[in-house]
Amino acid sequence: GWKDAINTTIINFNNEKMQITWATRELFPNENVSFLYTFDEGKHKVWKPCTTYLLDQDYNSGCLFKTEGPTLAISIRNSNGSEELYSKKFKADFYIKPNRPENVTFFWKEDTVTVSCNKPERAAWCLRLELQYKSKFDKHWQSRTSKCCSVAEQGFDPRKCYSFRVRLRRLVPHCNILNYSSDWEAETFWRNGTLLDSCDDDITSQSNTIIILSCSLAVLLMMVILLILLCKWQRVQMSVLPAVPDPKYLFADLFNDHNGNLQEWLDKNDHVVLQTKLEYEEPESITEAESQQEDGKNSDKQGPLEKNFTFSGAAENNDGKAAEIACLIPTPNTMASFAGIHILRNDDMYVML
Repeated sequence: GWKDAINTTIINFNNEKMQITWATRELFPNENVSFLYTFDEGKHKVWKPCTTYLLDQDYNSGCLFKTEGPTLAISIRNSNGSEELYSKKFKADFYIKPNRPENVTFFWKEDTVTVSCNKPERAAWCLRLELQYKSKFDKHWQSRTSKCCSVAEQGFDPRKCYSFRVRLRRLVPHCNILNYSSDWEAETFWRNGTLLDSCDDDITSQSNTIIILSCSLAVLLMMVILLILLCKWQRVQMSVLPAVPDPKYLFADLFNDHNGNLQEWLDKNDHVVLQTKLEYEEPESITEAESQQEDGKNSDKQGPLEKNFTFSGAAENNDGKAAEIACLIPTPNTMASFAGIHILRNDDMYVML
């Protein structure tokens, strides 16, 4: 009974060649067995010895011979052939492994790809054409199977590069006992109907795109952060160092129109000085100035309580340069008088003439 338990591997290559192999080291240790086969049926069989042995460490482990019929009988015997160690009879057509697809063509139409190959001469109805594809960014193959010998698949991105491979499969159990498929046809690379040498450029372009986008986002983020910091710095600067109005703009016409002649500017712009005083003095300062003016009138007999700066008629006759340029730095809460016009100045204000 142990003879029937021996496992053998049977492959019929496209119904052209038979390959029978066995585990010689486990089944027949230290013995070089012989192999015989026949395709004849009936009582009068003609056994043929194997002419092409497959070896495993110098021991016969299989035989390769031509397929000559649908039914095959095999016999494994000892080295001189006097004792049969194993025998089996089976249908050779149930162990067919098809050849690779021949003349594979690709037809592209928009996002649909149709793959076809030549139709085998024998038992084409037992075969199925299997298509597998993936892009360089896919981890696993996508598979599609159809009747021999054309298969179509849609949904391809024209911007991506895809790898394709095809093979023929034998139907189980209608045509084969074992699920034998052909070897894969050579892998090809396509992008939108154009045959390429490889898809390596696709990975490079994708990497460059990612780098460009990352750099752009980083620059944009830095610009936003700088704008936020700039706005906050301006607020801090305004709160810590408030802007002081420059008084030179109030007296721009003194130098532009009158060439620094103070008396001429005062005579012509008395109303402008009064208007400027009302605009830039705080209400408390105005009230304080009025009260101080009244106190000044009442205390003329008792003595001056304030420092009055006047330009007398004699001052007008002084040197021209001294009359044109004069610097007045009033003390805190002092009254400055220009041609009969009284202007109150506190310690936060100054005049440059």
